[in-house]
Amino acid sequence: MVHVALLLGKSRVTPLKPVTIPRLELTAAVLAVKVDIMLKKELQLPLEDSVFWTDSTTVLNYIKNEDKRFHTFVANRVSSIRDTTQPQQWRYVPTKENPADDASRGLKVEYFLSNKRWIDGPSFLWKPSDIQFPTSDLTLTDDDPEVKKELKVNAVVLQNGQNATSQLLHYFSEWKRLKVAVAWVLKLRKLLLELSRKRKELSLEQIDSVALNAKRQEFKASLGRQSLTVEDLYKAEIGIIRFSQQEQFQEEIAELKEGSTDVKRNSSVYSLDPMLHDGLLLVGGRLGKSAMPSERKHPILLSKDQHVSHLILRDIHEQLGHGGRNQMVSKLRCKYWITNANSVARKIISKCVICRRYKGKLGEQKMADLPVERITPDFPPFTNVGVDFFGPIEVKRGRSKVKRYGVIFTCMASRAVHLEMAYSLDTDSCINALRRFVCRRGQVSHMRSDNGTNFIGTERELREALIAINNEKIQRALLQKGVHWNFNPPSSPHYGGVWERIIRMVKQILCAVLRQQTLDDEALQTVLCEAEAILNDRPISKLSNDPNDLEALTPNHLLLMKGNPALPPGLFERSDLYAKRRWRQVQYISDLFWKRWVREYLPLLQERQKWNKECRNITLGDIVIIADSTAPRGSWLLGRVVETYPDNRGLVRSVKVRTKCNNLERPINKLCLLLEATA
Repeated sequence: MVHVALLLGKSRVTPLKPVTIPRLELTAAVLAVKVDIMLKKELQLPLEDSVFWTDSTTVLNYIKNEDKRFHTFVANRVSSIRDTTQPQQWRYVPTKENPADDASRGLKVEYFLSNKRWIDGPSFLWKPSDIQFPTSDLTLTDDDPEVKKELKVNAVVLQNGQNATSQLLHYFSEWKRLKVAVAWVLKLRKLLLELSRKRKELSLEQIDSVALNAKRQEFKASLGRQSLTVEDLYKAEIGIIRFSQQEQFQEEIAELKEGSTDVKRNSSVYSLDPMLHDGLLLVGGRLGKSAMPSERKHPILLSKDQHVSHLILRDIHEQLGHGGRNQMVSKLRCKYWITNANSVARKIISKCVICRRYKGKLGEQKMADLPVERITPDFPPFTNVGVDFFGPIEVKRGRSKVKRYGVIFTCMASRAVHLEMAYSLDTDSCINALRRFVCRRGQVSHMRSDNGTNFIGTERELREALIAINNEKIQRALLQKGVHWNFNPPSSPHYGGVWERIIRMVKQILCAVLRQQTLDDEALQTVLCEAEAILNDRPISKLSNDPNDLEALTPNHLLLMKGNPALPPGLFERSDLYAKRRWRQVQYISDLFWKRWVREYLPLLQERQKWNKECRNITLGDIVIIADSTAPRGSWLLGRVVETYPDNRGLVRSVKVRTKCNNLERPINKLCLLLEATA
């Protein structure tokens, strides 16, 4: 009689760490074995051998395998299963009939009540035992990722065995560490050869396990007492040089061994007249009769393309305290002669992190195209504006002195200037200066400024004020449209070259006018207005000595309408200058200004004065130091680039750097590259 009932069900959640499906199935099989052990212990009944069912043919292959080895994860779990069960106890169940899937995939209540598979098990279990149970083809191939591929690994080792020494040389990045490692290898080789020779001297009767164990212990003790000497390091150095020369100058060494007095003309060392001495290739040269030491007259030859040459030059560079190229080459040729050593030394210095930190150039990139605001005629003026603060300027207030600041607004197109006085550097003062400027010069559509805290606060408060004013429906031209404000990256004054250059001119004028005088607020406002008038009368196009040429174009031609350029009429006639309708006169002069602006001023902006070629872009992962003019170079912050900001041409001009304290956004000309990111 056959009866099937559910005694215990158990499931586990998949771990967060990604695990392959075969490994999860194998873990479930281990859980089934543990549940079987627990049930037998708790039931305390004489039971026959248990039968385990799984729908994973891979797990069945692992359990019934007899000739292949697995990786650690699978091997440990298969061993746990085989310790308690026999392979014959494991059978296959089709996935569609596996009740364990009900626990892992879940069931709707209606299906669970109508289908009894979870309680009663699959239908084939209720049939007599002589009925054929489901089967599956079991074949474990060598392509299974859990099978150890020992034969292929050994074949690779044998195939690459000839390059083992070269791999050892390329493993180290320091000349001293490489010599120490090779010295220990040679010392171990010598001890092993001695041990092998002693074993051969023993007779066959003396070779037993006791004797061999004693010899092994003696060998370990002798190895522990070993230490390196100067002679060991010298032998290691000679061994490294000899191997490197055999790799690079194999033909030259073979010719000299055959008795030839020179090498072929196409050899890279033909002009050095190489010679062979004690198996080493040396420089023959012309200084054989000099009184210099022998190693200086005949230095050891090496190629510039070899890793050992780079290690030697890097070691010399550090010994000389990161000296220059000529000093490195002079020190090198006391013992070695590397072909084209100057280029190798230059490369070593350029990649040295310490030299980059203290002597490296700051980053640069090809000069960007001018923004649209600089090269598009704007009417009226001050539609696109650059703004900045300058100062402080001391003024008298009663018996005390207080600081005042200048606010410069410059039209991006016409280069006209407007100066305002700010009573402080806080946000309120900036807002008041901006409102006075807009009231006098008209609505502004686009502003650019440095990334100062006062400007950032101004934008935020203006945005909040816009919302409030629109709610109150107050008709004001300034606050109905709003201002689009762009901020330059922090610590990048060259981004605002338009107004930075004018600030220097303002300071020159103020120094010439004030001459150590202390003004009050009223006098300072007057001086700023005079400086503004002087700046707006400056020529923005080239001057000419020819009396037939037009007078130079100035911003006042547009602001004050006092220019009288003798140009042919455009859309308006000359009689419009004397017409009763004033606006036609203004329109005529402004049209003349913008025509001359396009013809005379714009071509002057065509050339790039510097930064004429594209340079390597700073990329994610680069290690840089951040330039700080207020701190010595050795204390500049170290950081890693975590975000880049390329322009529309793909050239990176500013980046975000993660330092030990915070994340900073900086232009590339404030960064010094130390290490390039690895691919």
